[in-house]
Amino acid sequence: MRVLLVDDEPLALDRLRTFFGDIEGVEVVGEAADGNEALEQIIRLTPDLVIMDIQMPGRNGLRTAADIDVDPRPELVFVTAHEHYAPDAFEVDAADYLLKPVRFDRLRQAVGRARLRRKMRESVEQAKQLQEEVESLRAKGALPMVEEDGFWVPERNGQRRVPIESIDWIEASRDYVLLHTPVRSHLLRITMATLARAPLLTLSTKPSTCSVTSAPRGPIGDKKLNSSGSSSRWKPNVLSNANANASSGTIASIVV
Repeated sequence: MRVLLVDDEPLALDRLRTFFGDIEGVEVVGEAADGNEALEQIIRLTPDLVIMDIQMPGRNGLRTAADIDVDPRPELVFVTAHEHYAPDAFEVDAADYLLKPVRFDRLRQAVGRARLRRKMRESVEQAKQLQEEVESLRAKGALPMVEEDGFWVPERNGQRRVPIESIDWIEASRDYVLLHTPVRSHLLRITMATLARAPLLTLSTKPSTCSVTSAPRGPIGDKKLNSSGSSSRWKPNVLSNANANASSGTIASIVV
């Protein structure tokens, strides 16, 4: 982690600098003696963690923290000789609050907490970005919506939801699959192989010459894929031993 130290007391900065020399995975990239200088250094150095005093000349540590306007925002750990600032410190989303004189074990604990919070923030941000990309692909029709209990298929005026319990069987045709229901068939732009990797499906294979028994029932019953040659069919409850002479030599079973 890249660390910025902010304190108007040189002895306090020396103490922090010495402690950080014994903490693995951190680098002190800069120092500041007041709030204004701290804001300038945060913009210039983009630290991951700011260790900051609260009582400083001019802009104090709490005001400085409230004025930090960078993305991603660094984690904050306050150091002060006064306990009564603690509620205000956590109001500005501090990772920890240390009392002077700072002890090494508490500083190392605070750094660990800040590191964990930063990783969690990064994970949340990555998840948001991934979700936005998925939604963008779905909006463009490049990625079909596969849910735990059904599919969303595109139509002229939007999308229609096809519950999985209404599907009699699924037929593969090149880069598409047909969802056959008692009422009609729905065209979905996805390959059977990709469909098999969807969260609601589990793919297994067995030699086509063997007798295949029913797989364990899922929450919506057994669904299986009978695969041979260039076309595939996914039927509920029954998996035939058809096409033993198919070039693949396997029958792929998809269990919902």
